[in-house]
Amino acid sequence: MKLPRFIRDNIVLKITSLNAIVIAFRLVISGFTQWLLAITFGEVGIARIGQVRNIMGMLTSISSLGIFNGIVKYVAEHKNNKQELSKLFSTASVFVLVGSFISGTVLFFGAAYFSDILFKSNDFTFVFKAIAFIVPFIAINRSLNGIVNGLSEYKNYARIELISYILSAMLLVVALYNTNLEAAILAIAVAPVIQLGVIIVVFGKVVKRYVDFKKLRLGLDYKNSLLAFTLMSFVSTFLLNYIELSIIGLIENKININEAGYWTAVTFISKNYMVFASGLFTLYVIPKFANIYTKEAFKIEVFNIYKTILPIFGLGMIMVYLLRNIIIDVIYPDFKGMEPLFKWQLLGDFVRLCSLIIAHQFLAKRMVKSFVVTEIISLILFYVLTNLFINYFSAEGVVIAHLVRYIIYFIIVSVLIVYSFKNTAEQGNKA
Repeated sequence: MKLPRFIRDNIVLKITSLNAIVIAFRLVISGFTQWLLAITFGEVGIARIGQVRNIMGMLTSISSLGIFNGIVKYVAEHKNNKQELSKLFSTASVFVLVGSFISGTVLFFGAAYFSDILFKSNDFTFVFKAIAFIVPFIAINRSLNGIVNGLSEYKNYARIELISYILSAMLLVVALYNTNLEAAILAIAVAPVIQLGVIIVVFGKVVKRYVDFKKLRLGLDYKNSLLAFTLMSFVSTFLLNYIELSIIGLIENKININEAGYWTAVTFISKNYMVFASGLFTLYVIPKFANIYTKEAFKIEVFNIYKTILPIFGLGMIMVYLLRNIIIDVIYPDFKGMEPLFKWQLLGDFVRLCSLIIAHQFLAKRMVKSFVVTEIISLILFYVLTNLFINYFSAEGVVIAHLVRYIIYFIIVSVLIVYSFKNTAEQGNKA
């Protein structure tokens, strides 16, 4: 099918339109699998599986020492320089080996501890030991994904996302056949391995054009450059998932496990439609911002992204809100406690999108201090405000904290970016 000309002439819309198709399929598939999980394991099972997804999010970061955005940035900058790419991937190989070994070892020998902390029993020790052997595949998958994004291969990205998500969902459905929670957790854990296989099949030939695997050596030429992204990933991914795990426990202790299940379900819906934007960030925003050096050019690009994305995203969120009761009835039967959480979560996600678009300037320009400070402030705000609001608004307080957190975050990020351009201009005048 040929895209209309106004879409073909706008790279943001081209990526967005392809993403929209993938997300539409993803929402249908994830809606079905979430329905199966909800009717099979109830609110408690949804909360527990949410915790496992947080663990997988943490592993995605630490298994490759958080170099995904670094790979995206430097592949975008050096895609025509094979010598630099060879140095980049030689260093990336070291990071993957070290990250996989550390995280896999900790998970294997700490399996009983993780099982006891998350599930209040040792019944899931074997599951965590099994996941430990999957860790290297998670790291390799994450690194190859960085190449796809760095080259802005949005068509291949769409194919990989769609095929891997369908296959992962099929595996989860098979695992749920015997209503076995351990099997369901393993199916979720295997998803990155499936995606790795799809990347090799769909994108393998392109990867070989840019990465000469025979010439790769264990080197550290890009050590300092990638370590900056390790720190940023630790803050944005590892600590975020840790905070979310803590909040699930907080809701469970202060209210009950069912309310934790409601919040987990709402955040799962949120994460599914936020994927709509995450592909744009790595495929377009980081590579584009990496090559913008003036305040005026940055403002023009941000305005272009805002006017293209925000109306589409906003309309989609309004539809989600209007259809919230239908979504609950169809996907999460008897989860009526979710309904009050939607409006605050959706409002918070809209402000979050506005914030994250401009905050990717920190990643594109490797502004480590600004990124780390703003992320830590954001996470502290979320946890502190949740602790405060939950006493007055019950589980609704968590999503109110989500909204307030991102309003403050947006203001702080905007100020820091304006200051960074002002500082750059002053240094240029002195030179």
